Amino acid sequence: MPDIRSAVLIAVAAVITAILRFLPFFIFGGKRKTPEFITYLGKVLPFAIMAMLVVFCLKNVSITAFPHGIPELISVAAVALLHIWKRNTLLSIIGGTVLYILLINFIFI
Repeated sequence: MPDIRSAVLIAVAAVITAILRFLPFFIFGGKRKTPEFITYLGKVLPFAIMAMLVVFCLKNVSITAFPHGIPELISVAAVALLHIWKRNTLLSIIGGTVLYILLINFIFI
């Protein structure tokens, strides 16, 4: 029974994901003009989501206990510098993540 339940859950998730991906094309497809509000959200939301992710990732950093947020600060700086240098979001995120993992596993033990 758990195998069937798992398969049904995966199928439902796949169908819902497909519907959510194709829904904008059905609603705004063809010759309809995309509303200005949706265009505005498309320009603004990526930056807002990135800011929320930064806040979420740094919310539990304790500056009063060792290592005082130093690995996080170094990693955030590395992400910013990588992005300014290469203008590649994926490279910035992966570089900062790898640097953070290396820092907490080998330097700030």
